[in-house]
Amino acid sequence: MVAQVYIEEAVRTHPRTLELLEHYSTQPRLTIDSYQQAFNPKGQNFRLQKQNPSLIIAEKHGTRVHPAPPEYGTGGKHHYYFSHMLNCVYDCRYCFLQGMYRSANYLVFVNYEDFLGDIESTVDTAKGEEIWFYSGYDCDSLAFEPITGFAQYFVPEFSQWPNAKLELRTKSTQIRHLLQMEPLENVIVAFSLNSDVVASGVEQRAPSVDKRLDAMDKLQHAGWTVAARLDPLIWYAEFEQGYTQLIHKMVEKIDCDSLHSVSLGSFRLPDNYFKTLAKLYPEHWLFASGIESRDGQYCYTQKITQSLLDFCEDQIYKTMPSTKVFRNQ
Repeated sequence: MVAQVYIEEAVRTHPRTLELLEHYSTQPRLTIDSYQQAFNPKGQNFRLQKQNPSLIIAEKHGTRVHPAPPEYGTGGKHHYYFSHMLNCVYDCRYCFLQGMYRSANYLVFVNYEDFLGDIESTVDTAKGEEIWFYSGYDCDSLAFEPITGFAQYFVPEFSQWPNAKLELRTKSTQIRHLLQMEPLENVIVAFSLNSDVVASGVEQRAPSVDKRLDAMDKLQHAGWTVAARLDPLIWYAEFEQGYTQLIHKMVEKIDCDSLHSVSLGSFRLPDNYFKTLAKLYPEHWLFASGIESRDGQYCYTQKITQSLLDFCEDQIYKTMPSTKVFRNQ
């Protein structure tokens, strides 16, 4: 549910805008000239807005396809991301979006066709080499799927580019549209997973780990390629027990031999984002100890980082020997 809907004048009659509005027939609607009027004003309180966010419907201008951060790599040398939406319906305490944006409102760009044109142009630059595109950097790829139809639009388009990979990164169980499609070999549905302690304690509003694994199982049975993203790994007193249980659950509930990959990464945030989050949650155990500023970002000490990554990697190789594991420091 959203509190109200802001609509850019330029897309007021866009077919996708009209489809979105069908879901919010009772919410107040305000027409604006630019999404920045509702998304970028100073003095907004992210935490208050998160309790009752608004929806902003807009058009994305300028750069729509960006080079991906290094930690998004799972092989190959060409990596890009694109964001049809800014902000997430979930409320994970470690999420960098809280430090990046002033607003917690959901911003949806409806000009999918322009995104697709830019993706096609970027594919051409790879000259037939493998090239990756990631959604789910500034939002969850599937959590808003029943409203936006994002996967329903973009996934089939990747059938025309066999050298292009699309990764849908998500915590969501909103997989109905995918189950209705013909699976594509070059589309990977990558689920963010964590221990039950972390998922229940700091991944607010997100589906439980068991429900995410159930969704992975359904997709695998339907022929989709899935991947696991154990990122960010969170350090706490019983982390060894917690992540051992997670990995055992994975083995029990999904076909780990056919996983595309498993990536591991420990908690890290750019310095300025971390400082914002620490102010939002000054008493939260997540930011209380074991963290230092290093190379422009706050992260666990090198000892803790290595301990987390080494332990989880060892556990994975003990139970999933054929799985491709990628480590992101």
